[in-house]
Formats: sequence, structure tokens, C-alpha cells
Amino acid sequence: MHPLLNWLKISRAVLRCSLVVLCLGGTNLQALAQEAQKSLSFGVVPQQSATRLAEEWGPLLAEISRRSGVALVFKTAPSIPVFEERLAKGEYDLAYMNPYHYVVFHAAVGYQAFAKEQDRRLKGILVVRKDSAYRKPADLAGKTVVFPAPAAFAASILPQAEFGRLKIAIDARFVASHDSVYRAVASGLQEAGGGIQRTFEAMPAEIRDALRVLSETPAYTPHAFAAHPRVPPGLVSKVLAAMAALAGDESGQRLLAPLAFKGIMVAQDKEWSDIRALDINLLERYGKQ
Repeated sequence: MHPLLNWLKISRAVLRCSLVVLCLGGTNLQALAQEAQKSLSFGVVPQQSATRLAEEWGPLLAEISRRSGVALVFKTAPSIPVFEERLAKGEYDLAYMNPYHYVVFHAAVGYQAFAKEQDRRLKGILVVRKDSAYRKPADLAGKTVVFPAPAAFAASILPQAEFGRLKIAIDARFVASHDSVYRAVASGLQEAGGGIQRTFEAMPAEIRDALRVLSETPAYTPHAFAAHPRVPPGLVSKVLAAMAALAGDESGQRLLAPLAFKGIMVAQDKEWSDIRALDINLLERYGKQ
């Protein structure tokens, strides 16, 4: 056979083999491409204003990016309902979400928890002005109580469930964020509001010192750090390792302080079974098939 014909025959065979490898390994190649890119969007539930979230989370995510080698791009939403819509569409690669959202969007979208705040159990709280005459939840019967959003788990759902359990009728209203609740009550615009201890502790002193915690709900597993199923496990592991190391040195502790975090630790999906046991469900709203 002519050498040129032999070369063409060999080349065709190599090409066929290459195509087979590409077809069989397409998923792996896609994962490798994302691994090489190493840039992930990181959605944060808007418990506070976008400006405040960026101030608190931006430096922290920059440090996690530096330690992990994975560029994390801060994202949030103008409100908790919009954040829910974006989770439902899988817009965030990684996200920090309340435990109720995690249970819903784990089932509906496939988000997988990999971390949680260290040494924290999540409680809903009711706050009133420090000089208020209200001393117990029953004193709020018939009064307007403000909450961040209908699906804010600890700050809205749990306190309202307690009012229901105690058969106390209130006029529930919803505002934009946890910060909005605290500021409205501190200024006297509203008589009481729902929140959580972490966001309350993170408020400026002049707001926090004007308020008093009236009551607390039972405690549950806290917010989840969760990854969309498209994110390669290798990247999640790198981010997790960097997060877990933050509490081990002074610079990491300094970045965790504005969030009132003691640290971040590894977590697994089963830890949110206490939330599932409540049988609160939004799956129909978010299109679970």
C-alpha cells in the first residue's frame, strides 16, 4: 500500500477513536472545564440590605477564594421572595440559605448541603422596644407584628407558628429584610417584629440597644451552605476546607465577626431532618415535578 494511503487509514482510525472518547467523556470534560475555570456564584439570602451583605460577606468570600483557589462571586437578591425564585431556577452555584429553603430546594432543585454555622441552633425571636410595656407574646394579641418575608423560616414561620400554638391572634405584616424589622421596631413605627439571634447580634449597637428580645422559639438546625448539583465535588471540597479553617486563625476570626459566626463546619443533608419533620411545604409553589 502506498505510504500516503496507509497514513490516511491510520489517521481515520485515530479520528474515530478520538470521537468515541469525546462522546464517552463529554461529562468529564465539562467538569474539567469548570474545574479549570474555578469561578462560582455565591448567593446569600437577603436578610439584610444588599449593601450591608456586600460589606459583611464580600471580604469573607474574598478570603475563602484566596485560601481555596476558587473564585467566589458574591450574589444576593433584592428580597427574600426574589432569592427564592432564583434558587428555584438554580441560578446560584453555591448558596447560603435558611433551613426551610434548603429542605425545599434540595428536593426541588438538588442543592446539597456541605456546611453550616458552627455551634449555632436557629431560633426565631420576637423583639420589642426596650422601653415597651409588652412582657410576653400574649400582650401582642390584636397588635401588628412585622416579619421579614412569608418564607423566612426562623424569623417569620416559627414565631407565627408559636402565636398559632398559643392561640394568639395578631396582624402579621411583611417588610423587606431582618434589618427592616429591627429598624421599624426600634424607631417606634411598629410594636414588635420577628428575627433571629444572629442578625439581631449583627445590628449596629444603636439599633440593638434600643430593642429587647421578648421571646424565643424552639431551636433548629441553622442555615445551610449548599451547592448546586452542577458544581464539581472537588471545588466544593476546596471551598469547604477554606471555610472550616477560618476559625483557626486571627484573620479568619476577624472576617467571621461581622456575621456573628464562631466558625463554619462540615454538614450533611440528614442534619435538616428536624425541619422536614415540621411538614412545612412549598414544593408546589416552586414546581417540583
